[in-house]
Amino acid sequence: MYRQLCPGGPVWSHWGLFPSVLPSVSHLRLYSSSTPSADPAVIHKQKLAQWFSHLPNEEKQFGGYFSQETMHIEPLILERNPGESENIRTWLKNPSRRHHQPSLMIGQLFDPVPGASQEMGLNVVLYGAVGTGKTTVVRKLILDWCAGSALPQFKLVIPFSCKDLSLQTRPTSLRHLVGRKYLHLHKNPLLNGVGPEGREVLFIFNAMEQMKLDFGSASTELCSDPDEPLSAETIVVNLVRKYLLPEASILVTTRLSALDSIPNKYTDRYFQICGFSNLDQQKAYFTSRLLHGSSGPPSQETETLLEMLYLNLERESQLAAACFLPSYCWLTCATLHFLHFTDPLAHIRTLTGIFTSFLRLNFSGEVLEGSNRFGGGGDKVGQQSTSLVHHVVQTVGKLAYDGVTNKRTSFSEKELEQWIGGKTKTDEELRQLAVFRTDVLDFFLVPCMETSNLEEGGGETRYVFAVPAMQEYLAALYVVLGEKKTVLEKVGKQASEAIGQAGEDLTTLLNILSKFLPLRIFAIFNLVKMFPSLYHRIIGYGKGRIARTMTAEMFRTEDQFNEDVLDQIEQSLLGVQGPKPKERQERESFELYPVFMGGLLSYGNRVLLDQLGCTIKSTVVAQITRSLEKHMVKDRQKHQPPEEVMDLLFFLYEFQNPHFTAEVLCSLKSLNLSTVCMTPLKCFVLRSVLSSAPSRHLLEELNLSSCHLTQELLEMLGPVLMRTRSLNLQFNRLSVESCTYLKDLLLDSHCSIRSLKLCDNVLTETGAHCLLEALAGNRSLRHLSLMHTGLGDGGAEQLAARLRQNKGLEELNVAYNSIGDSAAIKLVDACREHPTINTVHLYLNQLSTTGKQSLYSRAQRGQGPTSRVKVLASVTEGADLSENWHPILSVIRQHSTSWERERVRQQLQHFLQDLEGGRRQTHSWLKKLHFRRVERGIQQMLRELDQSTP
Repeated sequence: MYRQLCPGGPVWSHWGLFPSVLPSVSHLRLYSSSTPSADPAVIHKQKLAQWFSHLPNEEKQFGGYFSQETMHIEPLILERNPGESENIRTWLKNPSRRHHQPSLMIGQLFDPVPGASQEMGLNVVLYGAVGTGKTTVVRKLILDWCAGSALPQFKLVIPFSCKDLSLQTRPTSLRHLVGRKYLHLHKNPLLNGVGPEGREVLFIFNAMEQMKLDFGSASTELCSDPDEPLSAETIVVNLVRKYLLPEASILVTTRLSALDSIPNKYTDRYFQICGFSNLDQQKAYFTSRLLHGSSGPPSQETETLLEMLYLNLERESQLAAACFLPSYCWLTCATLHFLHFTDPLAHIRTLTGIFTSFLRLNFSGEVLEGSNRFGGGGDKVGQQSTSLVHHVVQTVGKLAYDGVTNKRTSFSEKELEQWIGGKTKTDEELRQLAVFRTDVLDFFLVPCMETSNLEEGGGETRYVFAVPAMQEYLAALYVVLGEKKTVLEKVGKQASEAIGQAGEDLTTLLNILSKFLPLRIFAIFNLVKMFPSLYHRIIGYGKGRIARTMTAEMFRTEDQFNEDVLDQIEQSLLGVQGPKPKERQERESFELYPVFMGGLLSYGNRVLLDQLGCTIKSTVVAQITRSLEKHMVKDRQKHQPPEEVMDLLFFLYEFQNPHFTAEVLCSLKSLNLSTVCMTPLKCFVLRSVLSSAPSRHLLEELNLSSCHLTQELLEMLGPVLMRTRSLNLQFNRLSVESCTYLKDLLLDSHCSIRSLKLCDNVLTETGAHCLLEALAGNRSLRHLSLMHTGLGDGGAEQLAARLRQNKGLEELNVAYNSIGDSAAIKLVDACREHPTINTVHLYLNQLSTTGKQSLYSRAQRGQGPTSRVKVLASVTEGADLSENWHPILSVIRQHSTSWERERVRQQLQHFLQDLEGGRRQTHSWLKKLHFRRVERGIQQMLRELDQSTP
């Protein structure tokens, strides 16, 4: 089970399009090897195509069967002045504007501008909010240029990552900067800066917000020599100002908050990328990844999944509003792929890992620099840099935690200002707050669709997280990172550091004085050294509080009647079909919150979080785990509904800690997952979790009744079934084909199954013939239930023949199988001759009164305990009341609503006739009263059956 979530390969920033770190040796070879006789421009195209065709790991999870061409969906691109103050979402609601200004294709960005000088290259700025797909569009543009289908006017397209450029510390020239990244272009004549050839060069600077550009002449040196060493920022400024290679064109991508980093006078055209503004674009995106992301034809289940997703989008749901940003389309796709496309042979993937990867794709490596942090708590940390994601946790995560604590999912503008704005005072803090609100807050929080129309009527607009699960994820991250501190912890940290240092100095002084003044009173000052230890105890208590929170949230009483967590996630994406349950309407449920807390502690997620500047130390994880183990084992001993048991298994799966999982599993004797709709993912979770248990650990009982199990799911659960003593597979979708697998399972030498219940599976006589072949070689099975499996007379006769080869079976249930008198008699005779069988169930079969009497007399024939067999064929045994009448009626009552009601009604009426005949034959008033009591119970069952009949 335990496989680390390893990112593998180069780290990709901003949707995997530009390497955020220098390429590995193998990738450097792509740039350094060249053929002297080949055209450098041709080599450049080949190497760019190889590099930008690499799929990032986050995309490979969809199967890797599609290419860049099939996966790319063109977003809405508009030529729009950044000075327009109207929000793009509001602007797009006006259909006349949409018709007046249609979307542009990416290849049209450098179309000639009427009236513009042809001697100077164009400066084009492509801007948009976080997650709108700026870098994805640039990737497609570069690949199209390499293929010759776009930008034919340029012989060279030279892309740079502004994040990489911001890491350059030594001065370098433009030609050397290009040559370091693209060795084959080191001496290219197009970069000489002499003659009109520079018109055929296009520079692309991706994510300009990562650089600090200063266009003031006093602070930035002006230069027109491509061979003069300068800082990377100075080179970019001179390129944009057309001092350096003025004929070259430039494409800059940036966020909304950084638009003013380049003055308007240096920009020829502005294009805003607006994401997926209509349902057709969103549908095309989902289709490319979910429907076409496989080598074979799509299955009916996949088509149904997409149909439900499309219906939810067409309802103008909150999901449709979130999918305006392609980033959230990716997150939705990744979550649905995780839920519905389980590959047992693939690397372990977790839901927490998907959300952590989502943060890394959008905000990897970004920092807030050179300013005090602003936040709801108003805490001041000196002039220093902090991870942007860590700051998101401190602000937006705190808001999310407050919502989870108070069971709220929507927030007012005032609440956002309270939690996000805080006590900001200086101009720099206000500037950073404006950037944060534009780039980050608007990314995570969107107007609530249910209250979006209130603003027009003068009402208050409330905000919700774009994806509901994101609120629980950020709240969990806020707690796990230790941002939720008590007042004692906040004060104690500073006091501990100060007193700890003072204590060392004071101890040194007292040690010197004690040599001259041996007074015991000096010993009291040693108490000073206890404060740091006391603080560490307080911190340890805080880690225990995190564990208690996780356990309390896992087993909340009010959540016991909800669906399991995985079903809740699916409903949030696909919509709830039918009316919403009352218990879900009255109060919000946040059952993903503790699951995410466990997932964030796994090693794989901690590696990803460390890349984002959010470090969770191993010692902290060990403290939380030790405390969690005690609370989890203690609370797990309480009875939990099947849905809560599934949530516990999913929590252990996300936690990815085999030692902790083994300790929890050792306290489990049985697992009741009855009525949980099992999917390939749930079966994989169950198998993965139980694989961490010690080899000697066996489940006493595994209840998988009414779980919609199929043959494929049964095969996935094989290792789990093998280590179970009592296996309940009633009311599933097992067919004839499933019997072959069950036969192999029972014949395995490591099989531990002692009780197998297959009631209400359509096995038929053919399936029974295959399954019963296992009776000869199996040595563990003691109880076998084939009730209502369609055996018929043929299946009963085959069973009678196979019993001669079995030596361990003790109880056999073949009730409700349309077995007649002759086959039933053969079966009872075989059971009577069997050395260990003591009970056989034959009620609800097509048995006559004479046949029942014959079965009863045959069962009692013989001498010794092994020759007597208890036959349960009716509530009476001749003139006497059967001692097993109560178990028979209990079974019928339990299954009456799922069985054929007319057949059950007829059998109950036959029971009444048998009871009436027995009551007439007896002369004991006590027995008559007992008969009357059983008759009233059957009559009550008939009335309930009539009332439940539609």
